[in-house]
Amino acid sequence: MRVIITEKNIGDWAAVYVAKKILAAKPTAEKPFVLGLPTGGTPLEMYKRLIQFCKDGVISFENIVTFNMDEYVGLSPDNDQSYHYYMHENFFKHIDIKPSNINILNGLATDYKQECEDYESKIKNIGGIDLFLGGIGPDGHIAFNEPGSSLSSRTRDKELTMDTIIANARFFGGDINKVPKLSLTVGVGTILDAKEVLIMVNGHNKARALHNAVEQGINHMWTISALQLHAKGIIVSDEAACTELKVGTYRYFKDIEKENLDTDLLIKELYKSCGK
Repeated sequence: MRVIITEKNIGDWAAVYVAKKILAAKPTAEKPFVLGLPTGGTPLEMYKRLIQFCKDGVISFENIVTFNMDEYVGLSPDNDQSYHYYMHENFFKHIDIKPSNINILNGLATDYKQECEDYESKIKNIGGIDLFLGGIGPDGHIAFNEPGSSLSSRTRDKELTMDTIIANARFFGGDINKVPKLSLTVGVGTILDAKEVLIMVNGHNKARALHNAVEQGINHMWTISALQLHAKGIIVSDEAACTELKVGTYRYFKDIEKENLDTDLLIKELYKSCGK
């Protein structure tokens, strides 16, 4: 597992990594690059930077296929708190992606099981996800795989814990009663099947989760810890989220990744490599 601890914007670091992967893959209509995408507050800066890269002609999303992590059950795509709405407002409508290449679970599906099975089939049929991006909750959950979720789980419906409901209430006017209690989500096993996984971690409230992800054993009560099983797992973290890491652990990752921490420099190098 790589752990990137940067004093700069973690979203910028993630965006540069995504851009480099797309450029290296040279995707075509016949062989697209497949991204797994998250929602929430953490990835917003990444999406802003990727939009800028697209507008500046550094990358194109024309031959990119996306699969989102999750969706609330009971919210229509045009509901301003649905993840369909979030993705279109914060990302898709600003880039050159084909609508037919966008995949998001349907929270209004009449048959949740079939909807989830079809989602898994779509991922399999396209050849799997090349890079899955995500964030984590304060309790260490990835997607909506709450504590106690099976680490081999697949896409399914999942009840949300009170911690998650409280954390997401800020998007519903602070009213926990307005937050949906059920979601459709990719499983931990679905995420681990991706060729690469990059998880963004920010803020003091994520410090305990990062500690369990990096320094503790694999535990289904902290589903982020399953990333230890992945051959190409990356965590990019800000300084605030590192407060519960051992000093030795912190210094180790800062030292071995010291050439990869300055996001401003990484962005300049990316533009230069594209002749911009």
